[in-house]
Amino acid sequence: MSVSINLIDNATRPTTAAAKAPAADGKPPLIGLTREELGDALVDAGIIPARQARMRAQQLWHWLYVRGVSDFSEMFNISKDLRADLARHFSIARPEIVEEQISTDGTRKWLFRFPPRGAGRPVEIETVYIPEEGRGTLCISSQVGCTLTCSFCHTGTQKLVRNLTAEEILAQLMTARDRLGDFPDRDTPAGAIVPAEGRKVSNIVMMGMGEPLYNFEAVKKALLIASDGDGLSLSKRRITLSTSGVVPEIVRTGEEIGVMLAISLHATNDDLRDMLVPINKKYPLKDLIAACRAYPGLSNARRITFEYVMLKDVNDSLDDAKALVRLLQGIPAKINLIPFNPWPGTNYQCSDWETIEKFADYINNAGYASPIRTPRGRDILAACGQLKSESERLKKTERLALEAMMIAGHGE
Repeated sequence: MSVSINLIDNATRPTTAAAKAPAADGKPPLIGLTREELGDALVDAGIIPARQARMRAQQLWHWLYVRGVSDFSEMFNISKDLRADLARHFSIARPEIVEEQISTDGTRKWLFRFPPRGAGRPVEIETVYIPEEGRGTLCISSQVGCTLTCSFCHTGTQKLVRNLTAEEILAQLMTARDRLGDFPDRDTPAGAIVPAEGRKVSNIVMMGMGEPLYNFEAVKKALLIASDGDGLSLSKRRITLSTSGVVPEIVRTGEEIGVMLAISLHATNDDLRDMLVPINKKYPLKDLIAACRAYPGLSNARRITFEYVMLKDVNDSLDDAKALVRLLQGIPAKINLIPFNPWPGTNYQCSDWETIEKFADYINNAGYASPIRTPRGRDILAACGQLKSESERLKKTERLALEAMMIAGHGE
């Protein structure tokens, strides 16, 4: 079993502010800027006159988000002198790939290292690609670490270091597409547009490290660029943002970003949810459910996904299933049942497979789609709730114990 190694200094001082300073080389990134910001950056750098700003911004947008170039020298319809000026002033480089792991089921996990921002340190995050029949889903991180300390989640055991910038969020998507060959070949005509069908990355989910709604502005900016029809061109119906329940930002997500919403629910009463998802103490279930009912555009064609991790003898009884149906009554919803994915040091166990199926049958009979999520990438700690950038090499005894947990009791 391969496990990523964290090379971050654990003394890095946490901050919740998105780092906006240039990288260590002093060059500010162009990825993550709006078209207007792109044009302004070029004008402010003194390399184009203001009258060219709109045209040059559109040129760059095409090269960055349609062609996927990471080197100014490949922008062939831009003069050599301007390319040199761009390279002197700005960066469009990808993050360093510290490690790439491929699961036996085809799932891929990357450990990305981003350069220092200002006086900060390099940071590392994990991103996961899940290939499926007819589609491929990229699970993207929004923070380095997490503040929420959900008791069943491995990521929650890593303290928050900082928010990711819009550039760093988009870079995960763009680097994954590089690795998967999902941008046009370099010899493809410059006017070619990536087809809507047949992409390796067809869906993205903000379900990686961190709470996206605690980094709202950077996530919003990145997802609006990802869904721009003249660039990366992902449909908003193929983008899902998952939150543990940051109630004040839920309606804003629908109004200002317009993507699909997923709620990390996991319990049907406040006492249990306070323990599993501590943010519930600040935003209890009645407030969370009210925000879901008010989500803009909510309909049977635009349902909210409720994620429910199956924990043995904790939240998996038939009474829990009945309470879940009552809680969500009247909300157009899908309920994803997630077999608990073990990680070193956890005290939880996954529900028995028979229990999960009975739970799912009750939910289905009540009129809700309740697919049981197939665990993916467990052997590389890439499954739901297992991501942690400060992955350390496991001792042999820990590794054997983890492997035993993966095999036992999951019907797989």
